[in-house]
Amino acid sequence: MTFFPCSDQAPAEWITTSDEHWWSLVTLGPPGFPAYARLRFIPDPAHEGQSENEIAGQSDVPSDTDQLRLAVEALLQRSDSPAEGYVLVWDGWGEDAFPEPVLRTPRVVLPNREYYLCRVSLADFASGMIEDSWQAKTNRPMPLPSFIWPSDRAWCITKDVDPHWAGIGGEQALIDQLLTEPSLDVVPVKTNQKLPFYH
Repeated sequence: MTFFPCSDQAPAEWITTSDEHWWSLVTLGPPGFPAYARLRFIPDPAHEGQSENEIAGQSDVPSDTDQLRLAVEALLQRSDSPAEGYVLVWDGWGEDAFPEPVLRTPRVVLPNREYYLCRVSLADFASGMIEDSWQAKTNRPMPLPSFIWPSDRAWCITKDVDPHWAGIGGEQALIDQLLTEPSLDVVPVKTNQKLPFYH
C-alpha cells in the first residue's frame, strides 16, 4: 500500500488552525507562502455567467487527475522537498469511494468541509501508483485530493470540488518555474485579484 491513513491529525494542523477564511483556504491553500498561482484544468470562463458545461469534457484536455500528477512531479523536480508528503481527501465522495482503513480514521475538519488524511509518497502519487493501489482496494477511482503537500510544507496544492483550477502556494522562484512548465497551464495569482469561476 502506497498510502497510509493517519489517525494523528498533527500533520494537518497548519491548515486546520489557520485563521484564513474557509473559502480562500480550500481554494488557494494555507496563507503565508510568498507566491501563489492557479493550475487551470480548463481555460477560464470567457464571459460572466458562462457554464462550465460549454467547454468541459473536451477530448484534447488531459484529465484533472493527470494534470494534478504532472504538477506534483514538476514541484518535486524543481524543489528540494522530500518525496514523503500528505493528502487530504474530501469525505463527500461517499464511503464506498474510500478503503476501509481510511474510513476508520478521524476526519480533519474545516468549516463546510471534512477530509481524510493520508501520508503518501508524492513520487508514487505522480506516477499513478497510489491511484492504482487505491482502486485495487475500492474498485473505484481514487478521488482527487483536496490538499497535497510535502512533509517540509515548502509548497501546497489545493483543489476544492467547485473551481475549475487548483491553487498552488510556494516560494516565488518555484512558482516562476511552474509558469514556464509547458505541460501545465499555470497563471500567477495577484494580491486582491478577483478569481474566475464558472456559473
